[in-house]
Amino acid sequence: MIEISHISKTFNKGKDDEVRALKDISLAIQEGDFIMIIGANGSGKSTFFNILQGSERSDSGQIMAGGKDITKWPEHKRSKLFSRVFQNPAQGTAPDLSILENFRLAALRSGQRHLRIGNNRAFRDIVKSSVETLEMGLENKLDRSMGSLSGGQRQALTLLMGVMDKTSLLLMDEPTAALDPRSAEKILQIANKLNKEKGLGIILITHSMKDAHQYGNRLIQFREGQIIRDLKKEEKEKLDLMELYNGM
Repeated sequence: MIEISHISKTFNKGKDDEVRALKDISLAIQEGDFIMIIGANGSGKSTFFNILQGSERSDSGQIMAGGKDITKWPEHKRSKLFSRVFQNPAQGTAPDLSILENFRLAALRSGQRHLRIGNNRAFRDIVKSSVETLEMGLENKLDRSMGSLSGGQRQALTLLMGVMDKTSLLLMDEPTAALDPRSAEKILQIANKLNKEKGLGIILITHSMKDAHQYGNRLIQFREGQIIRDLKKEEKEKLDLMELYNGM
């Protein structure tokens, strides 16, 4: 369980261009939650992610994870708790390295000491088995460079790399925005499968009201740095798409 209590963040404090990005945000994230986040540009969604991940520090408030206060933990220490998939499929991967080499880097970053990381057969077999679940035919192309793949393929692999080891929460920051509709749907289906079958906690930012309505067991809406709606699955399903649009 992740507990966020009274988190606030202001940029350029005291200046003419001061921006109150987050205003007293409190939120409890349960194990296995799949939360869809919506909100207009500038509503605080990405700042919220940055503070969770540790790339930004909040001005006030507290973050607890599994009973531990991680508010002051640096980003590298939080990497074992939070994984992140960005909007750009190229971000977080090395285009000149092979699929296998990218998985090796991901394993090293997450500190997976239980794996014998390298070119050995055991590690290759682990990666192959993982990639095979995508059903994209990439499991026999592990030596292809990441840069030669489509955006959808890279994003799917990035998602897998983020959850190779035990992670508390997967942060997906508009992961389908740069993809064609078919690839976008595939990414959402993979995320949904990981949530259902592995109990992986996911928070996904989207501008698609259709996706926000279809996926996840919770819907959270940000507006001007505040959470204005936190709906459970049953409440969300009672709304039609027009009501979601009007709420923006």
